[in-house]
Amino acid sequence: MAIEIDLVPSVQLSKIANSEKHGENSPYFAGWKAYDENPYDEITNPSGVIQMGLAENQVSFDLLEDYLEKHPEASIWGTGGPGFRENALFQDYHGLLNFRKAMASFMEQIRGGRARFDPERVVLTAGATAANELLTFVLADPGDALLVPTPYYPGFDRDLRWRTGVRIVPIHCNSSNNFQITPQALEAAYENAESMNLRVRGVLITNPSNPLGTTVQRAVLEEILDFVTQKNIHLISDEIYSGSVFSSSEFVSVAEILESRDYKECERVHIVYSLSKDLGLPGFRVGTIYSYNDKVVTTARRMSSFTLISSQTQHLLASMLSDKEFTAQYIETNRARLKKRYDMIIQGLKRAGIECLQGNAGLFCWMNLSPLLQKPDQEGELNLWKTMLHELKLNISPGSSCHCSEPGWFRVCFANMSEQTLEVALTRIHNYMDQRNR
Repeated sequence: MAIEIDLVPSVQLSKIANSEKHGENSPYFAGWKAYDENPYDEITNPSGVIQMGLAENQVSFDLLEDYLEKHPEASIWGTGGPGFRENALFQDYHGLLNFRKAMASFMEQIRGGRARFDPERVVLTAGATAANELLTFVLADPGDALLVPTPYYPGFDRDLRWRTGVRIVPIHCNSSNNFQITPQALEAAYENAESMNLRVRGVLITNPSNPLGTTVQRAVLEEILDFVTQKNIHLISDEIYSGSVFSSSEFVSVAEILESRDYKECERVHIVYSLSKDLGLPGFRVGTIYSYNDKVVTTARRMSSFTLISSQTQHLLASMLSDKEFTAQYIETNRARLKKRYDMIIQGLKRAGIECLQGNAGLFCWMNLSPLLQKPDQEGELNLWKTMLHELKLNISPGSSCHCSEPGWFRVCFANMSEQTLEVALTRIHNYMDQRNR
């Protein structure tokens, strides 16, 4: 028999518990709910909702499975041996040294060897979500502000604001220059924060993990570094998708620029990195903070006690990432497969008469449906999104959920499904466009 509970609480909860700042009322999360209630399956539910709102990389799972099959020692310790006992009892929040070394080496490899990383500056966290929140706690006080360029990942409203009490002030970018950050937009955002009596503590950029599938250009990174130096604030560079860049030469890490500047002003720069996208392992919850600031490293490591990665996971990934032959093959194959999948969706949408932002990275594309809006505003965009979700059964993310100031842009993920499922999604879009054009 089920236990009956009074649905009207009679005791008070905290402000966090009652806060709406988590952001779950966004269409971004509503689309996920619709998918969960009616998920597409080629055999059992061919008319279900196809999940195109989830930026997961599932194109190279076979490579990871093959590695584990050939190297069972990476995940199996046997019974009673010292290896098992040492890892079962391990609690040091510094993390396993061999794993930090492997992560630092992999971060160098994924960036084409153009940047160096010191394992002693690697702080381990349970995913990029924890890393971004932890850095926000370290760099800012409740009521302070971070500047974030739009469009930005809807989860930032949760990660950066909900528990920290920090405000997000948007750096408004637009399609006229492919949503690249400009000095004018940076300055305008800073002045907007000041007009609200907010103390700006930093700028967070996503390179190239933004909703656009583009990398931040070197010249833009140089301008941002100059800006944060001038304002005496911090720069957080969220580089969690760098492994999915189609050509490593297209991706410029802020670490490269710091090296070229002989690490001048480096103490204000902090990098977030995760294996969730590059290796397609979000369930492993593996993220890192890499800071050039000794105090930030020390404080972040202390706070990482609340977001530790299991020693079993560290042990497995230390083995995998230390295998340079495997990682080299994985990076090359993964990029080629993502490029193929990217071309597939871009060309498929183009045949349907839909243009996309020119991208060079990521697990998604940014398509322009503004010509389809009945009203050229956010209301018109959300009405079109509802049509896509409930009639076409496609969960795509409306630009407004990413705080895009231009209505009609939608983020579409393409790497979290099979090619066959992607073809079904494209067919649904083609049929919809054909009906509109009749």
